[in-house]
Amino acid sequence: MVSQKVVINNPTGLHLRPAGNLCKVAMNYKSQITFNYNGDNIANAKSVLSVLGACIKCGDELNFRCEGPDEQEALNAIIDAIERGLGE
Repeated sequence: MVSQKVVINNPTGLHLRPAGNLCKVAMNYKSQITFNYNGDNIANAKSVLSVLGACIKCGDELNFRCEGPDEQEALNAIIDAIERGLGE
């Protein structure tokens, strides 16, 4: 299992388009990909409804966790996509 914290910089947070883009990146990997938000809450990064339900705003810090055969590659891709703005 690997994990890393990242701050969401999208001005509008993770609304439908960036949430969908995050899920598209996550679906490319076999590993389980989740993130912690607002304390102990956990969301599945491969589920658009789970990501949208987290109500992530600009400036929120998320702790992504990847567990599986391609965990490091998955984590790197997720962090890179977020830092590039998730298509926004």
